[in-house]
Amino acid sequence: MPPSQSYEVTIAGGGLGGLTAALALRQKGLQVTVLEQAPQLGEVGAGIQTAPNASRILMRLGLRERLEEIHTEPQDQVRRRWQDGSIIGQTPLGDRLKREYNAPYWHYHRADLHRVIMDACLDPAGPGPVVRMRTGSQVVDVDQSDPDRPTAVTARGERITGDVLVGADGIQSRVRDAAGFPDTLLFSGEMAYRALIPGERIAADPATRWLFDRFHSTIWYGPDRHLVHYMIRGGTYLNVVAILPCAPGLDQQWSAPATPDDLVSAFPGWDDRVASILSKADPDTVSAWAMYHRRPDPVWVDGRLALLGDACHAMLPYQAQGASQAMEDAAVLAEELGSVPVADAPRALTRYVARRAERAGMVQDASLRNMELYHLHDGPRQRERDAKLRDFHGESAISYDLLWRGTPLHDADSESFTYQFIR
Repeated sequence: MPPSQSYEVTIAGGGLGGLTAALALRQKGLQVTVLEQAPQLGEVGAGIQTAPNASRILMRLGLRERLEEIHTEPQDQVRRRWQDGSIIGQTPLGDRLKREYNAPYWHYHRADLHRVIMDACLDPAGPGPVVRMRTGSQVVDVDQSDPDRPTAVTARGERITGDVLVGADGIQSRVRDAAGFPDTLLFSGEMAYRALIPGERIAADPATRWLFDRFHSTIWYGPDRHLVHYMIRGGTYLNVVAILPCAPGLDQQWSAPATPDDLVSAFPGWDDRVASILSKADPDTVSAWAMYHRRPDPVWVDGRLALLGDACHAMLPYQAQGASQAMEDAAVLAEELGSVPVADAPRALTRYVARRAERAGMVQDASLRNMELYHLHDGPRQRERDAKLRDFHGESAISYDLLWRGTPLHDADSESFTYQFIR
């Protein structure tokens, strides 16, 4: 049921989670202001995967037509052995997931997906009040002296007051720190190289042209490290994520530039095709990132202030669910806040956490366990893992079936939604 009155929600952070929440809240009739620290709204160049649990949410927000214009669809998830590239296991994706989960598994360039959601937030023809976007507005403090009107304070001294404040400002959330939530940040001991490789370079080399034969989401498993790659923008780029033990000092920097040679040298002794792929990376896109995460903790709400996404449940990327879980947060948050008058907002936020914290914590735990599973040295445990992957239902205690069916929503339209192949 719609709220008896519209009210104001302030969201700190204009990333994928924050904008999905803004759009979902807008469509519930609430007035949303997004505060983004960057001078311009946008995402940097990297790939992202949306599993069916996230795709279903985005499509229920009316984005299907635009998503079909920008997506790339992998037909399988393929797991390969590090030394010779032999296939350990293969899971069909593509149309199977649309039939079984009523939503697709798609890849995107992050900037493209971000733009689609942002455009929907700003579209004057869309349902609900247009989202207000304020760039150059890093939130550095919060003022809860009036418990009914939390205030976000920016680095420029601006004070933006609303009825609810949502901290969607990432793993280094200033909202979280300013509000005094427990410190749950942990360093994994690992790092990630990220890069984009122009598809034309892949296609021009007989050693790598096979990547165009059939689009896959590919994971190479090896001792102490693994490699993920998949096509985005219809094969214009191959997105690469390589994870390995962290270089000294990077944990203090959080991120740093890197080179294609760094990528290649990180995988000595691996299948020759790995070096052939990585050596083609666009030098301007290669970067190194220390990998932090948060321990599961259900403390996400303080009165009318709530956390969302990486601010409350940052996870390692071993389930490819970070953004998808933030989108689940957004859908549940909007469902709860959008069904009550402003006086009941604190109780709605409590219900939001009750519906989301356990599931997000399960995904955090599963992602952490997969860090060891992906990086086993050759031996009995590695052979046991590979045997299980041949009959694949999910690498860890949380199955793909549980992941992809997603957080149940109360909205009957969302629950009855079925992906139709032909409109």
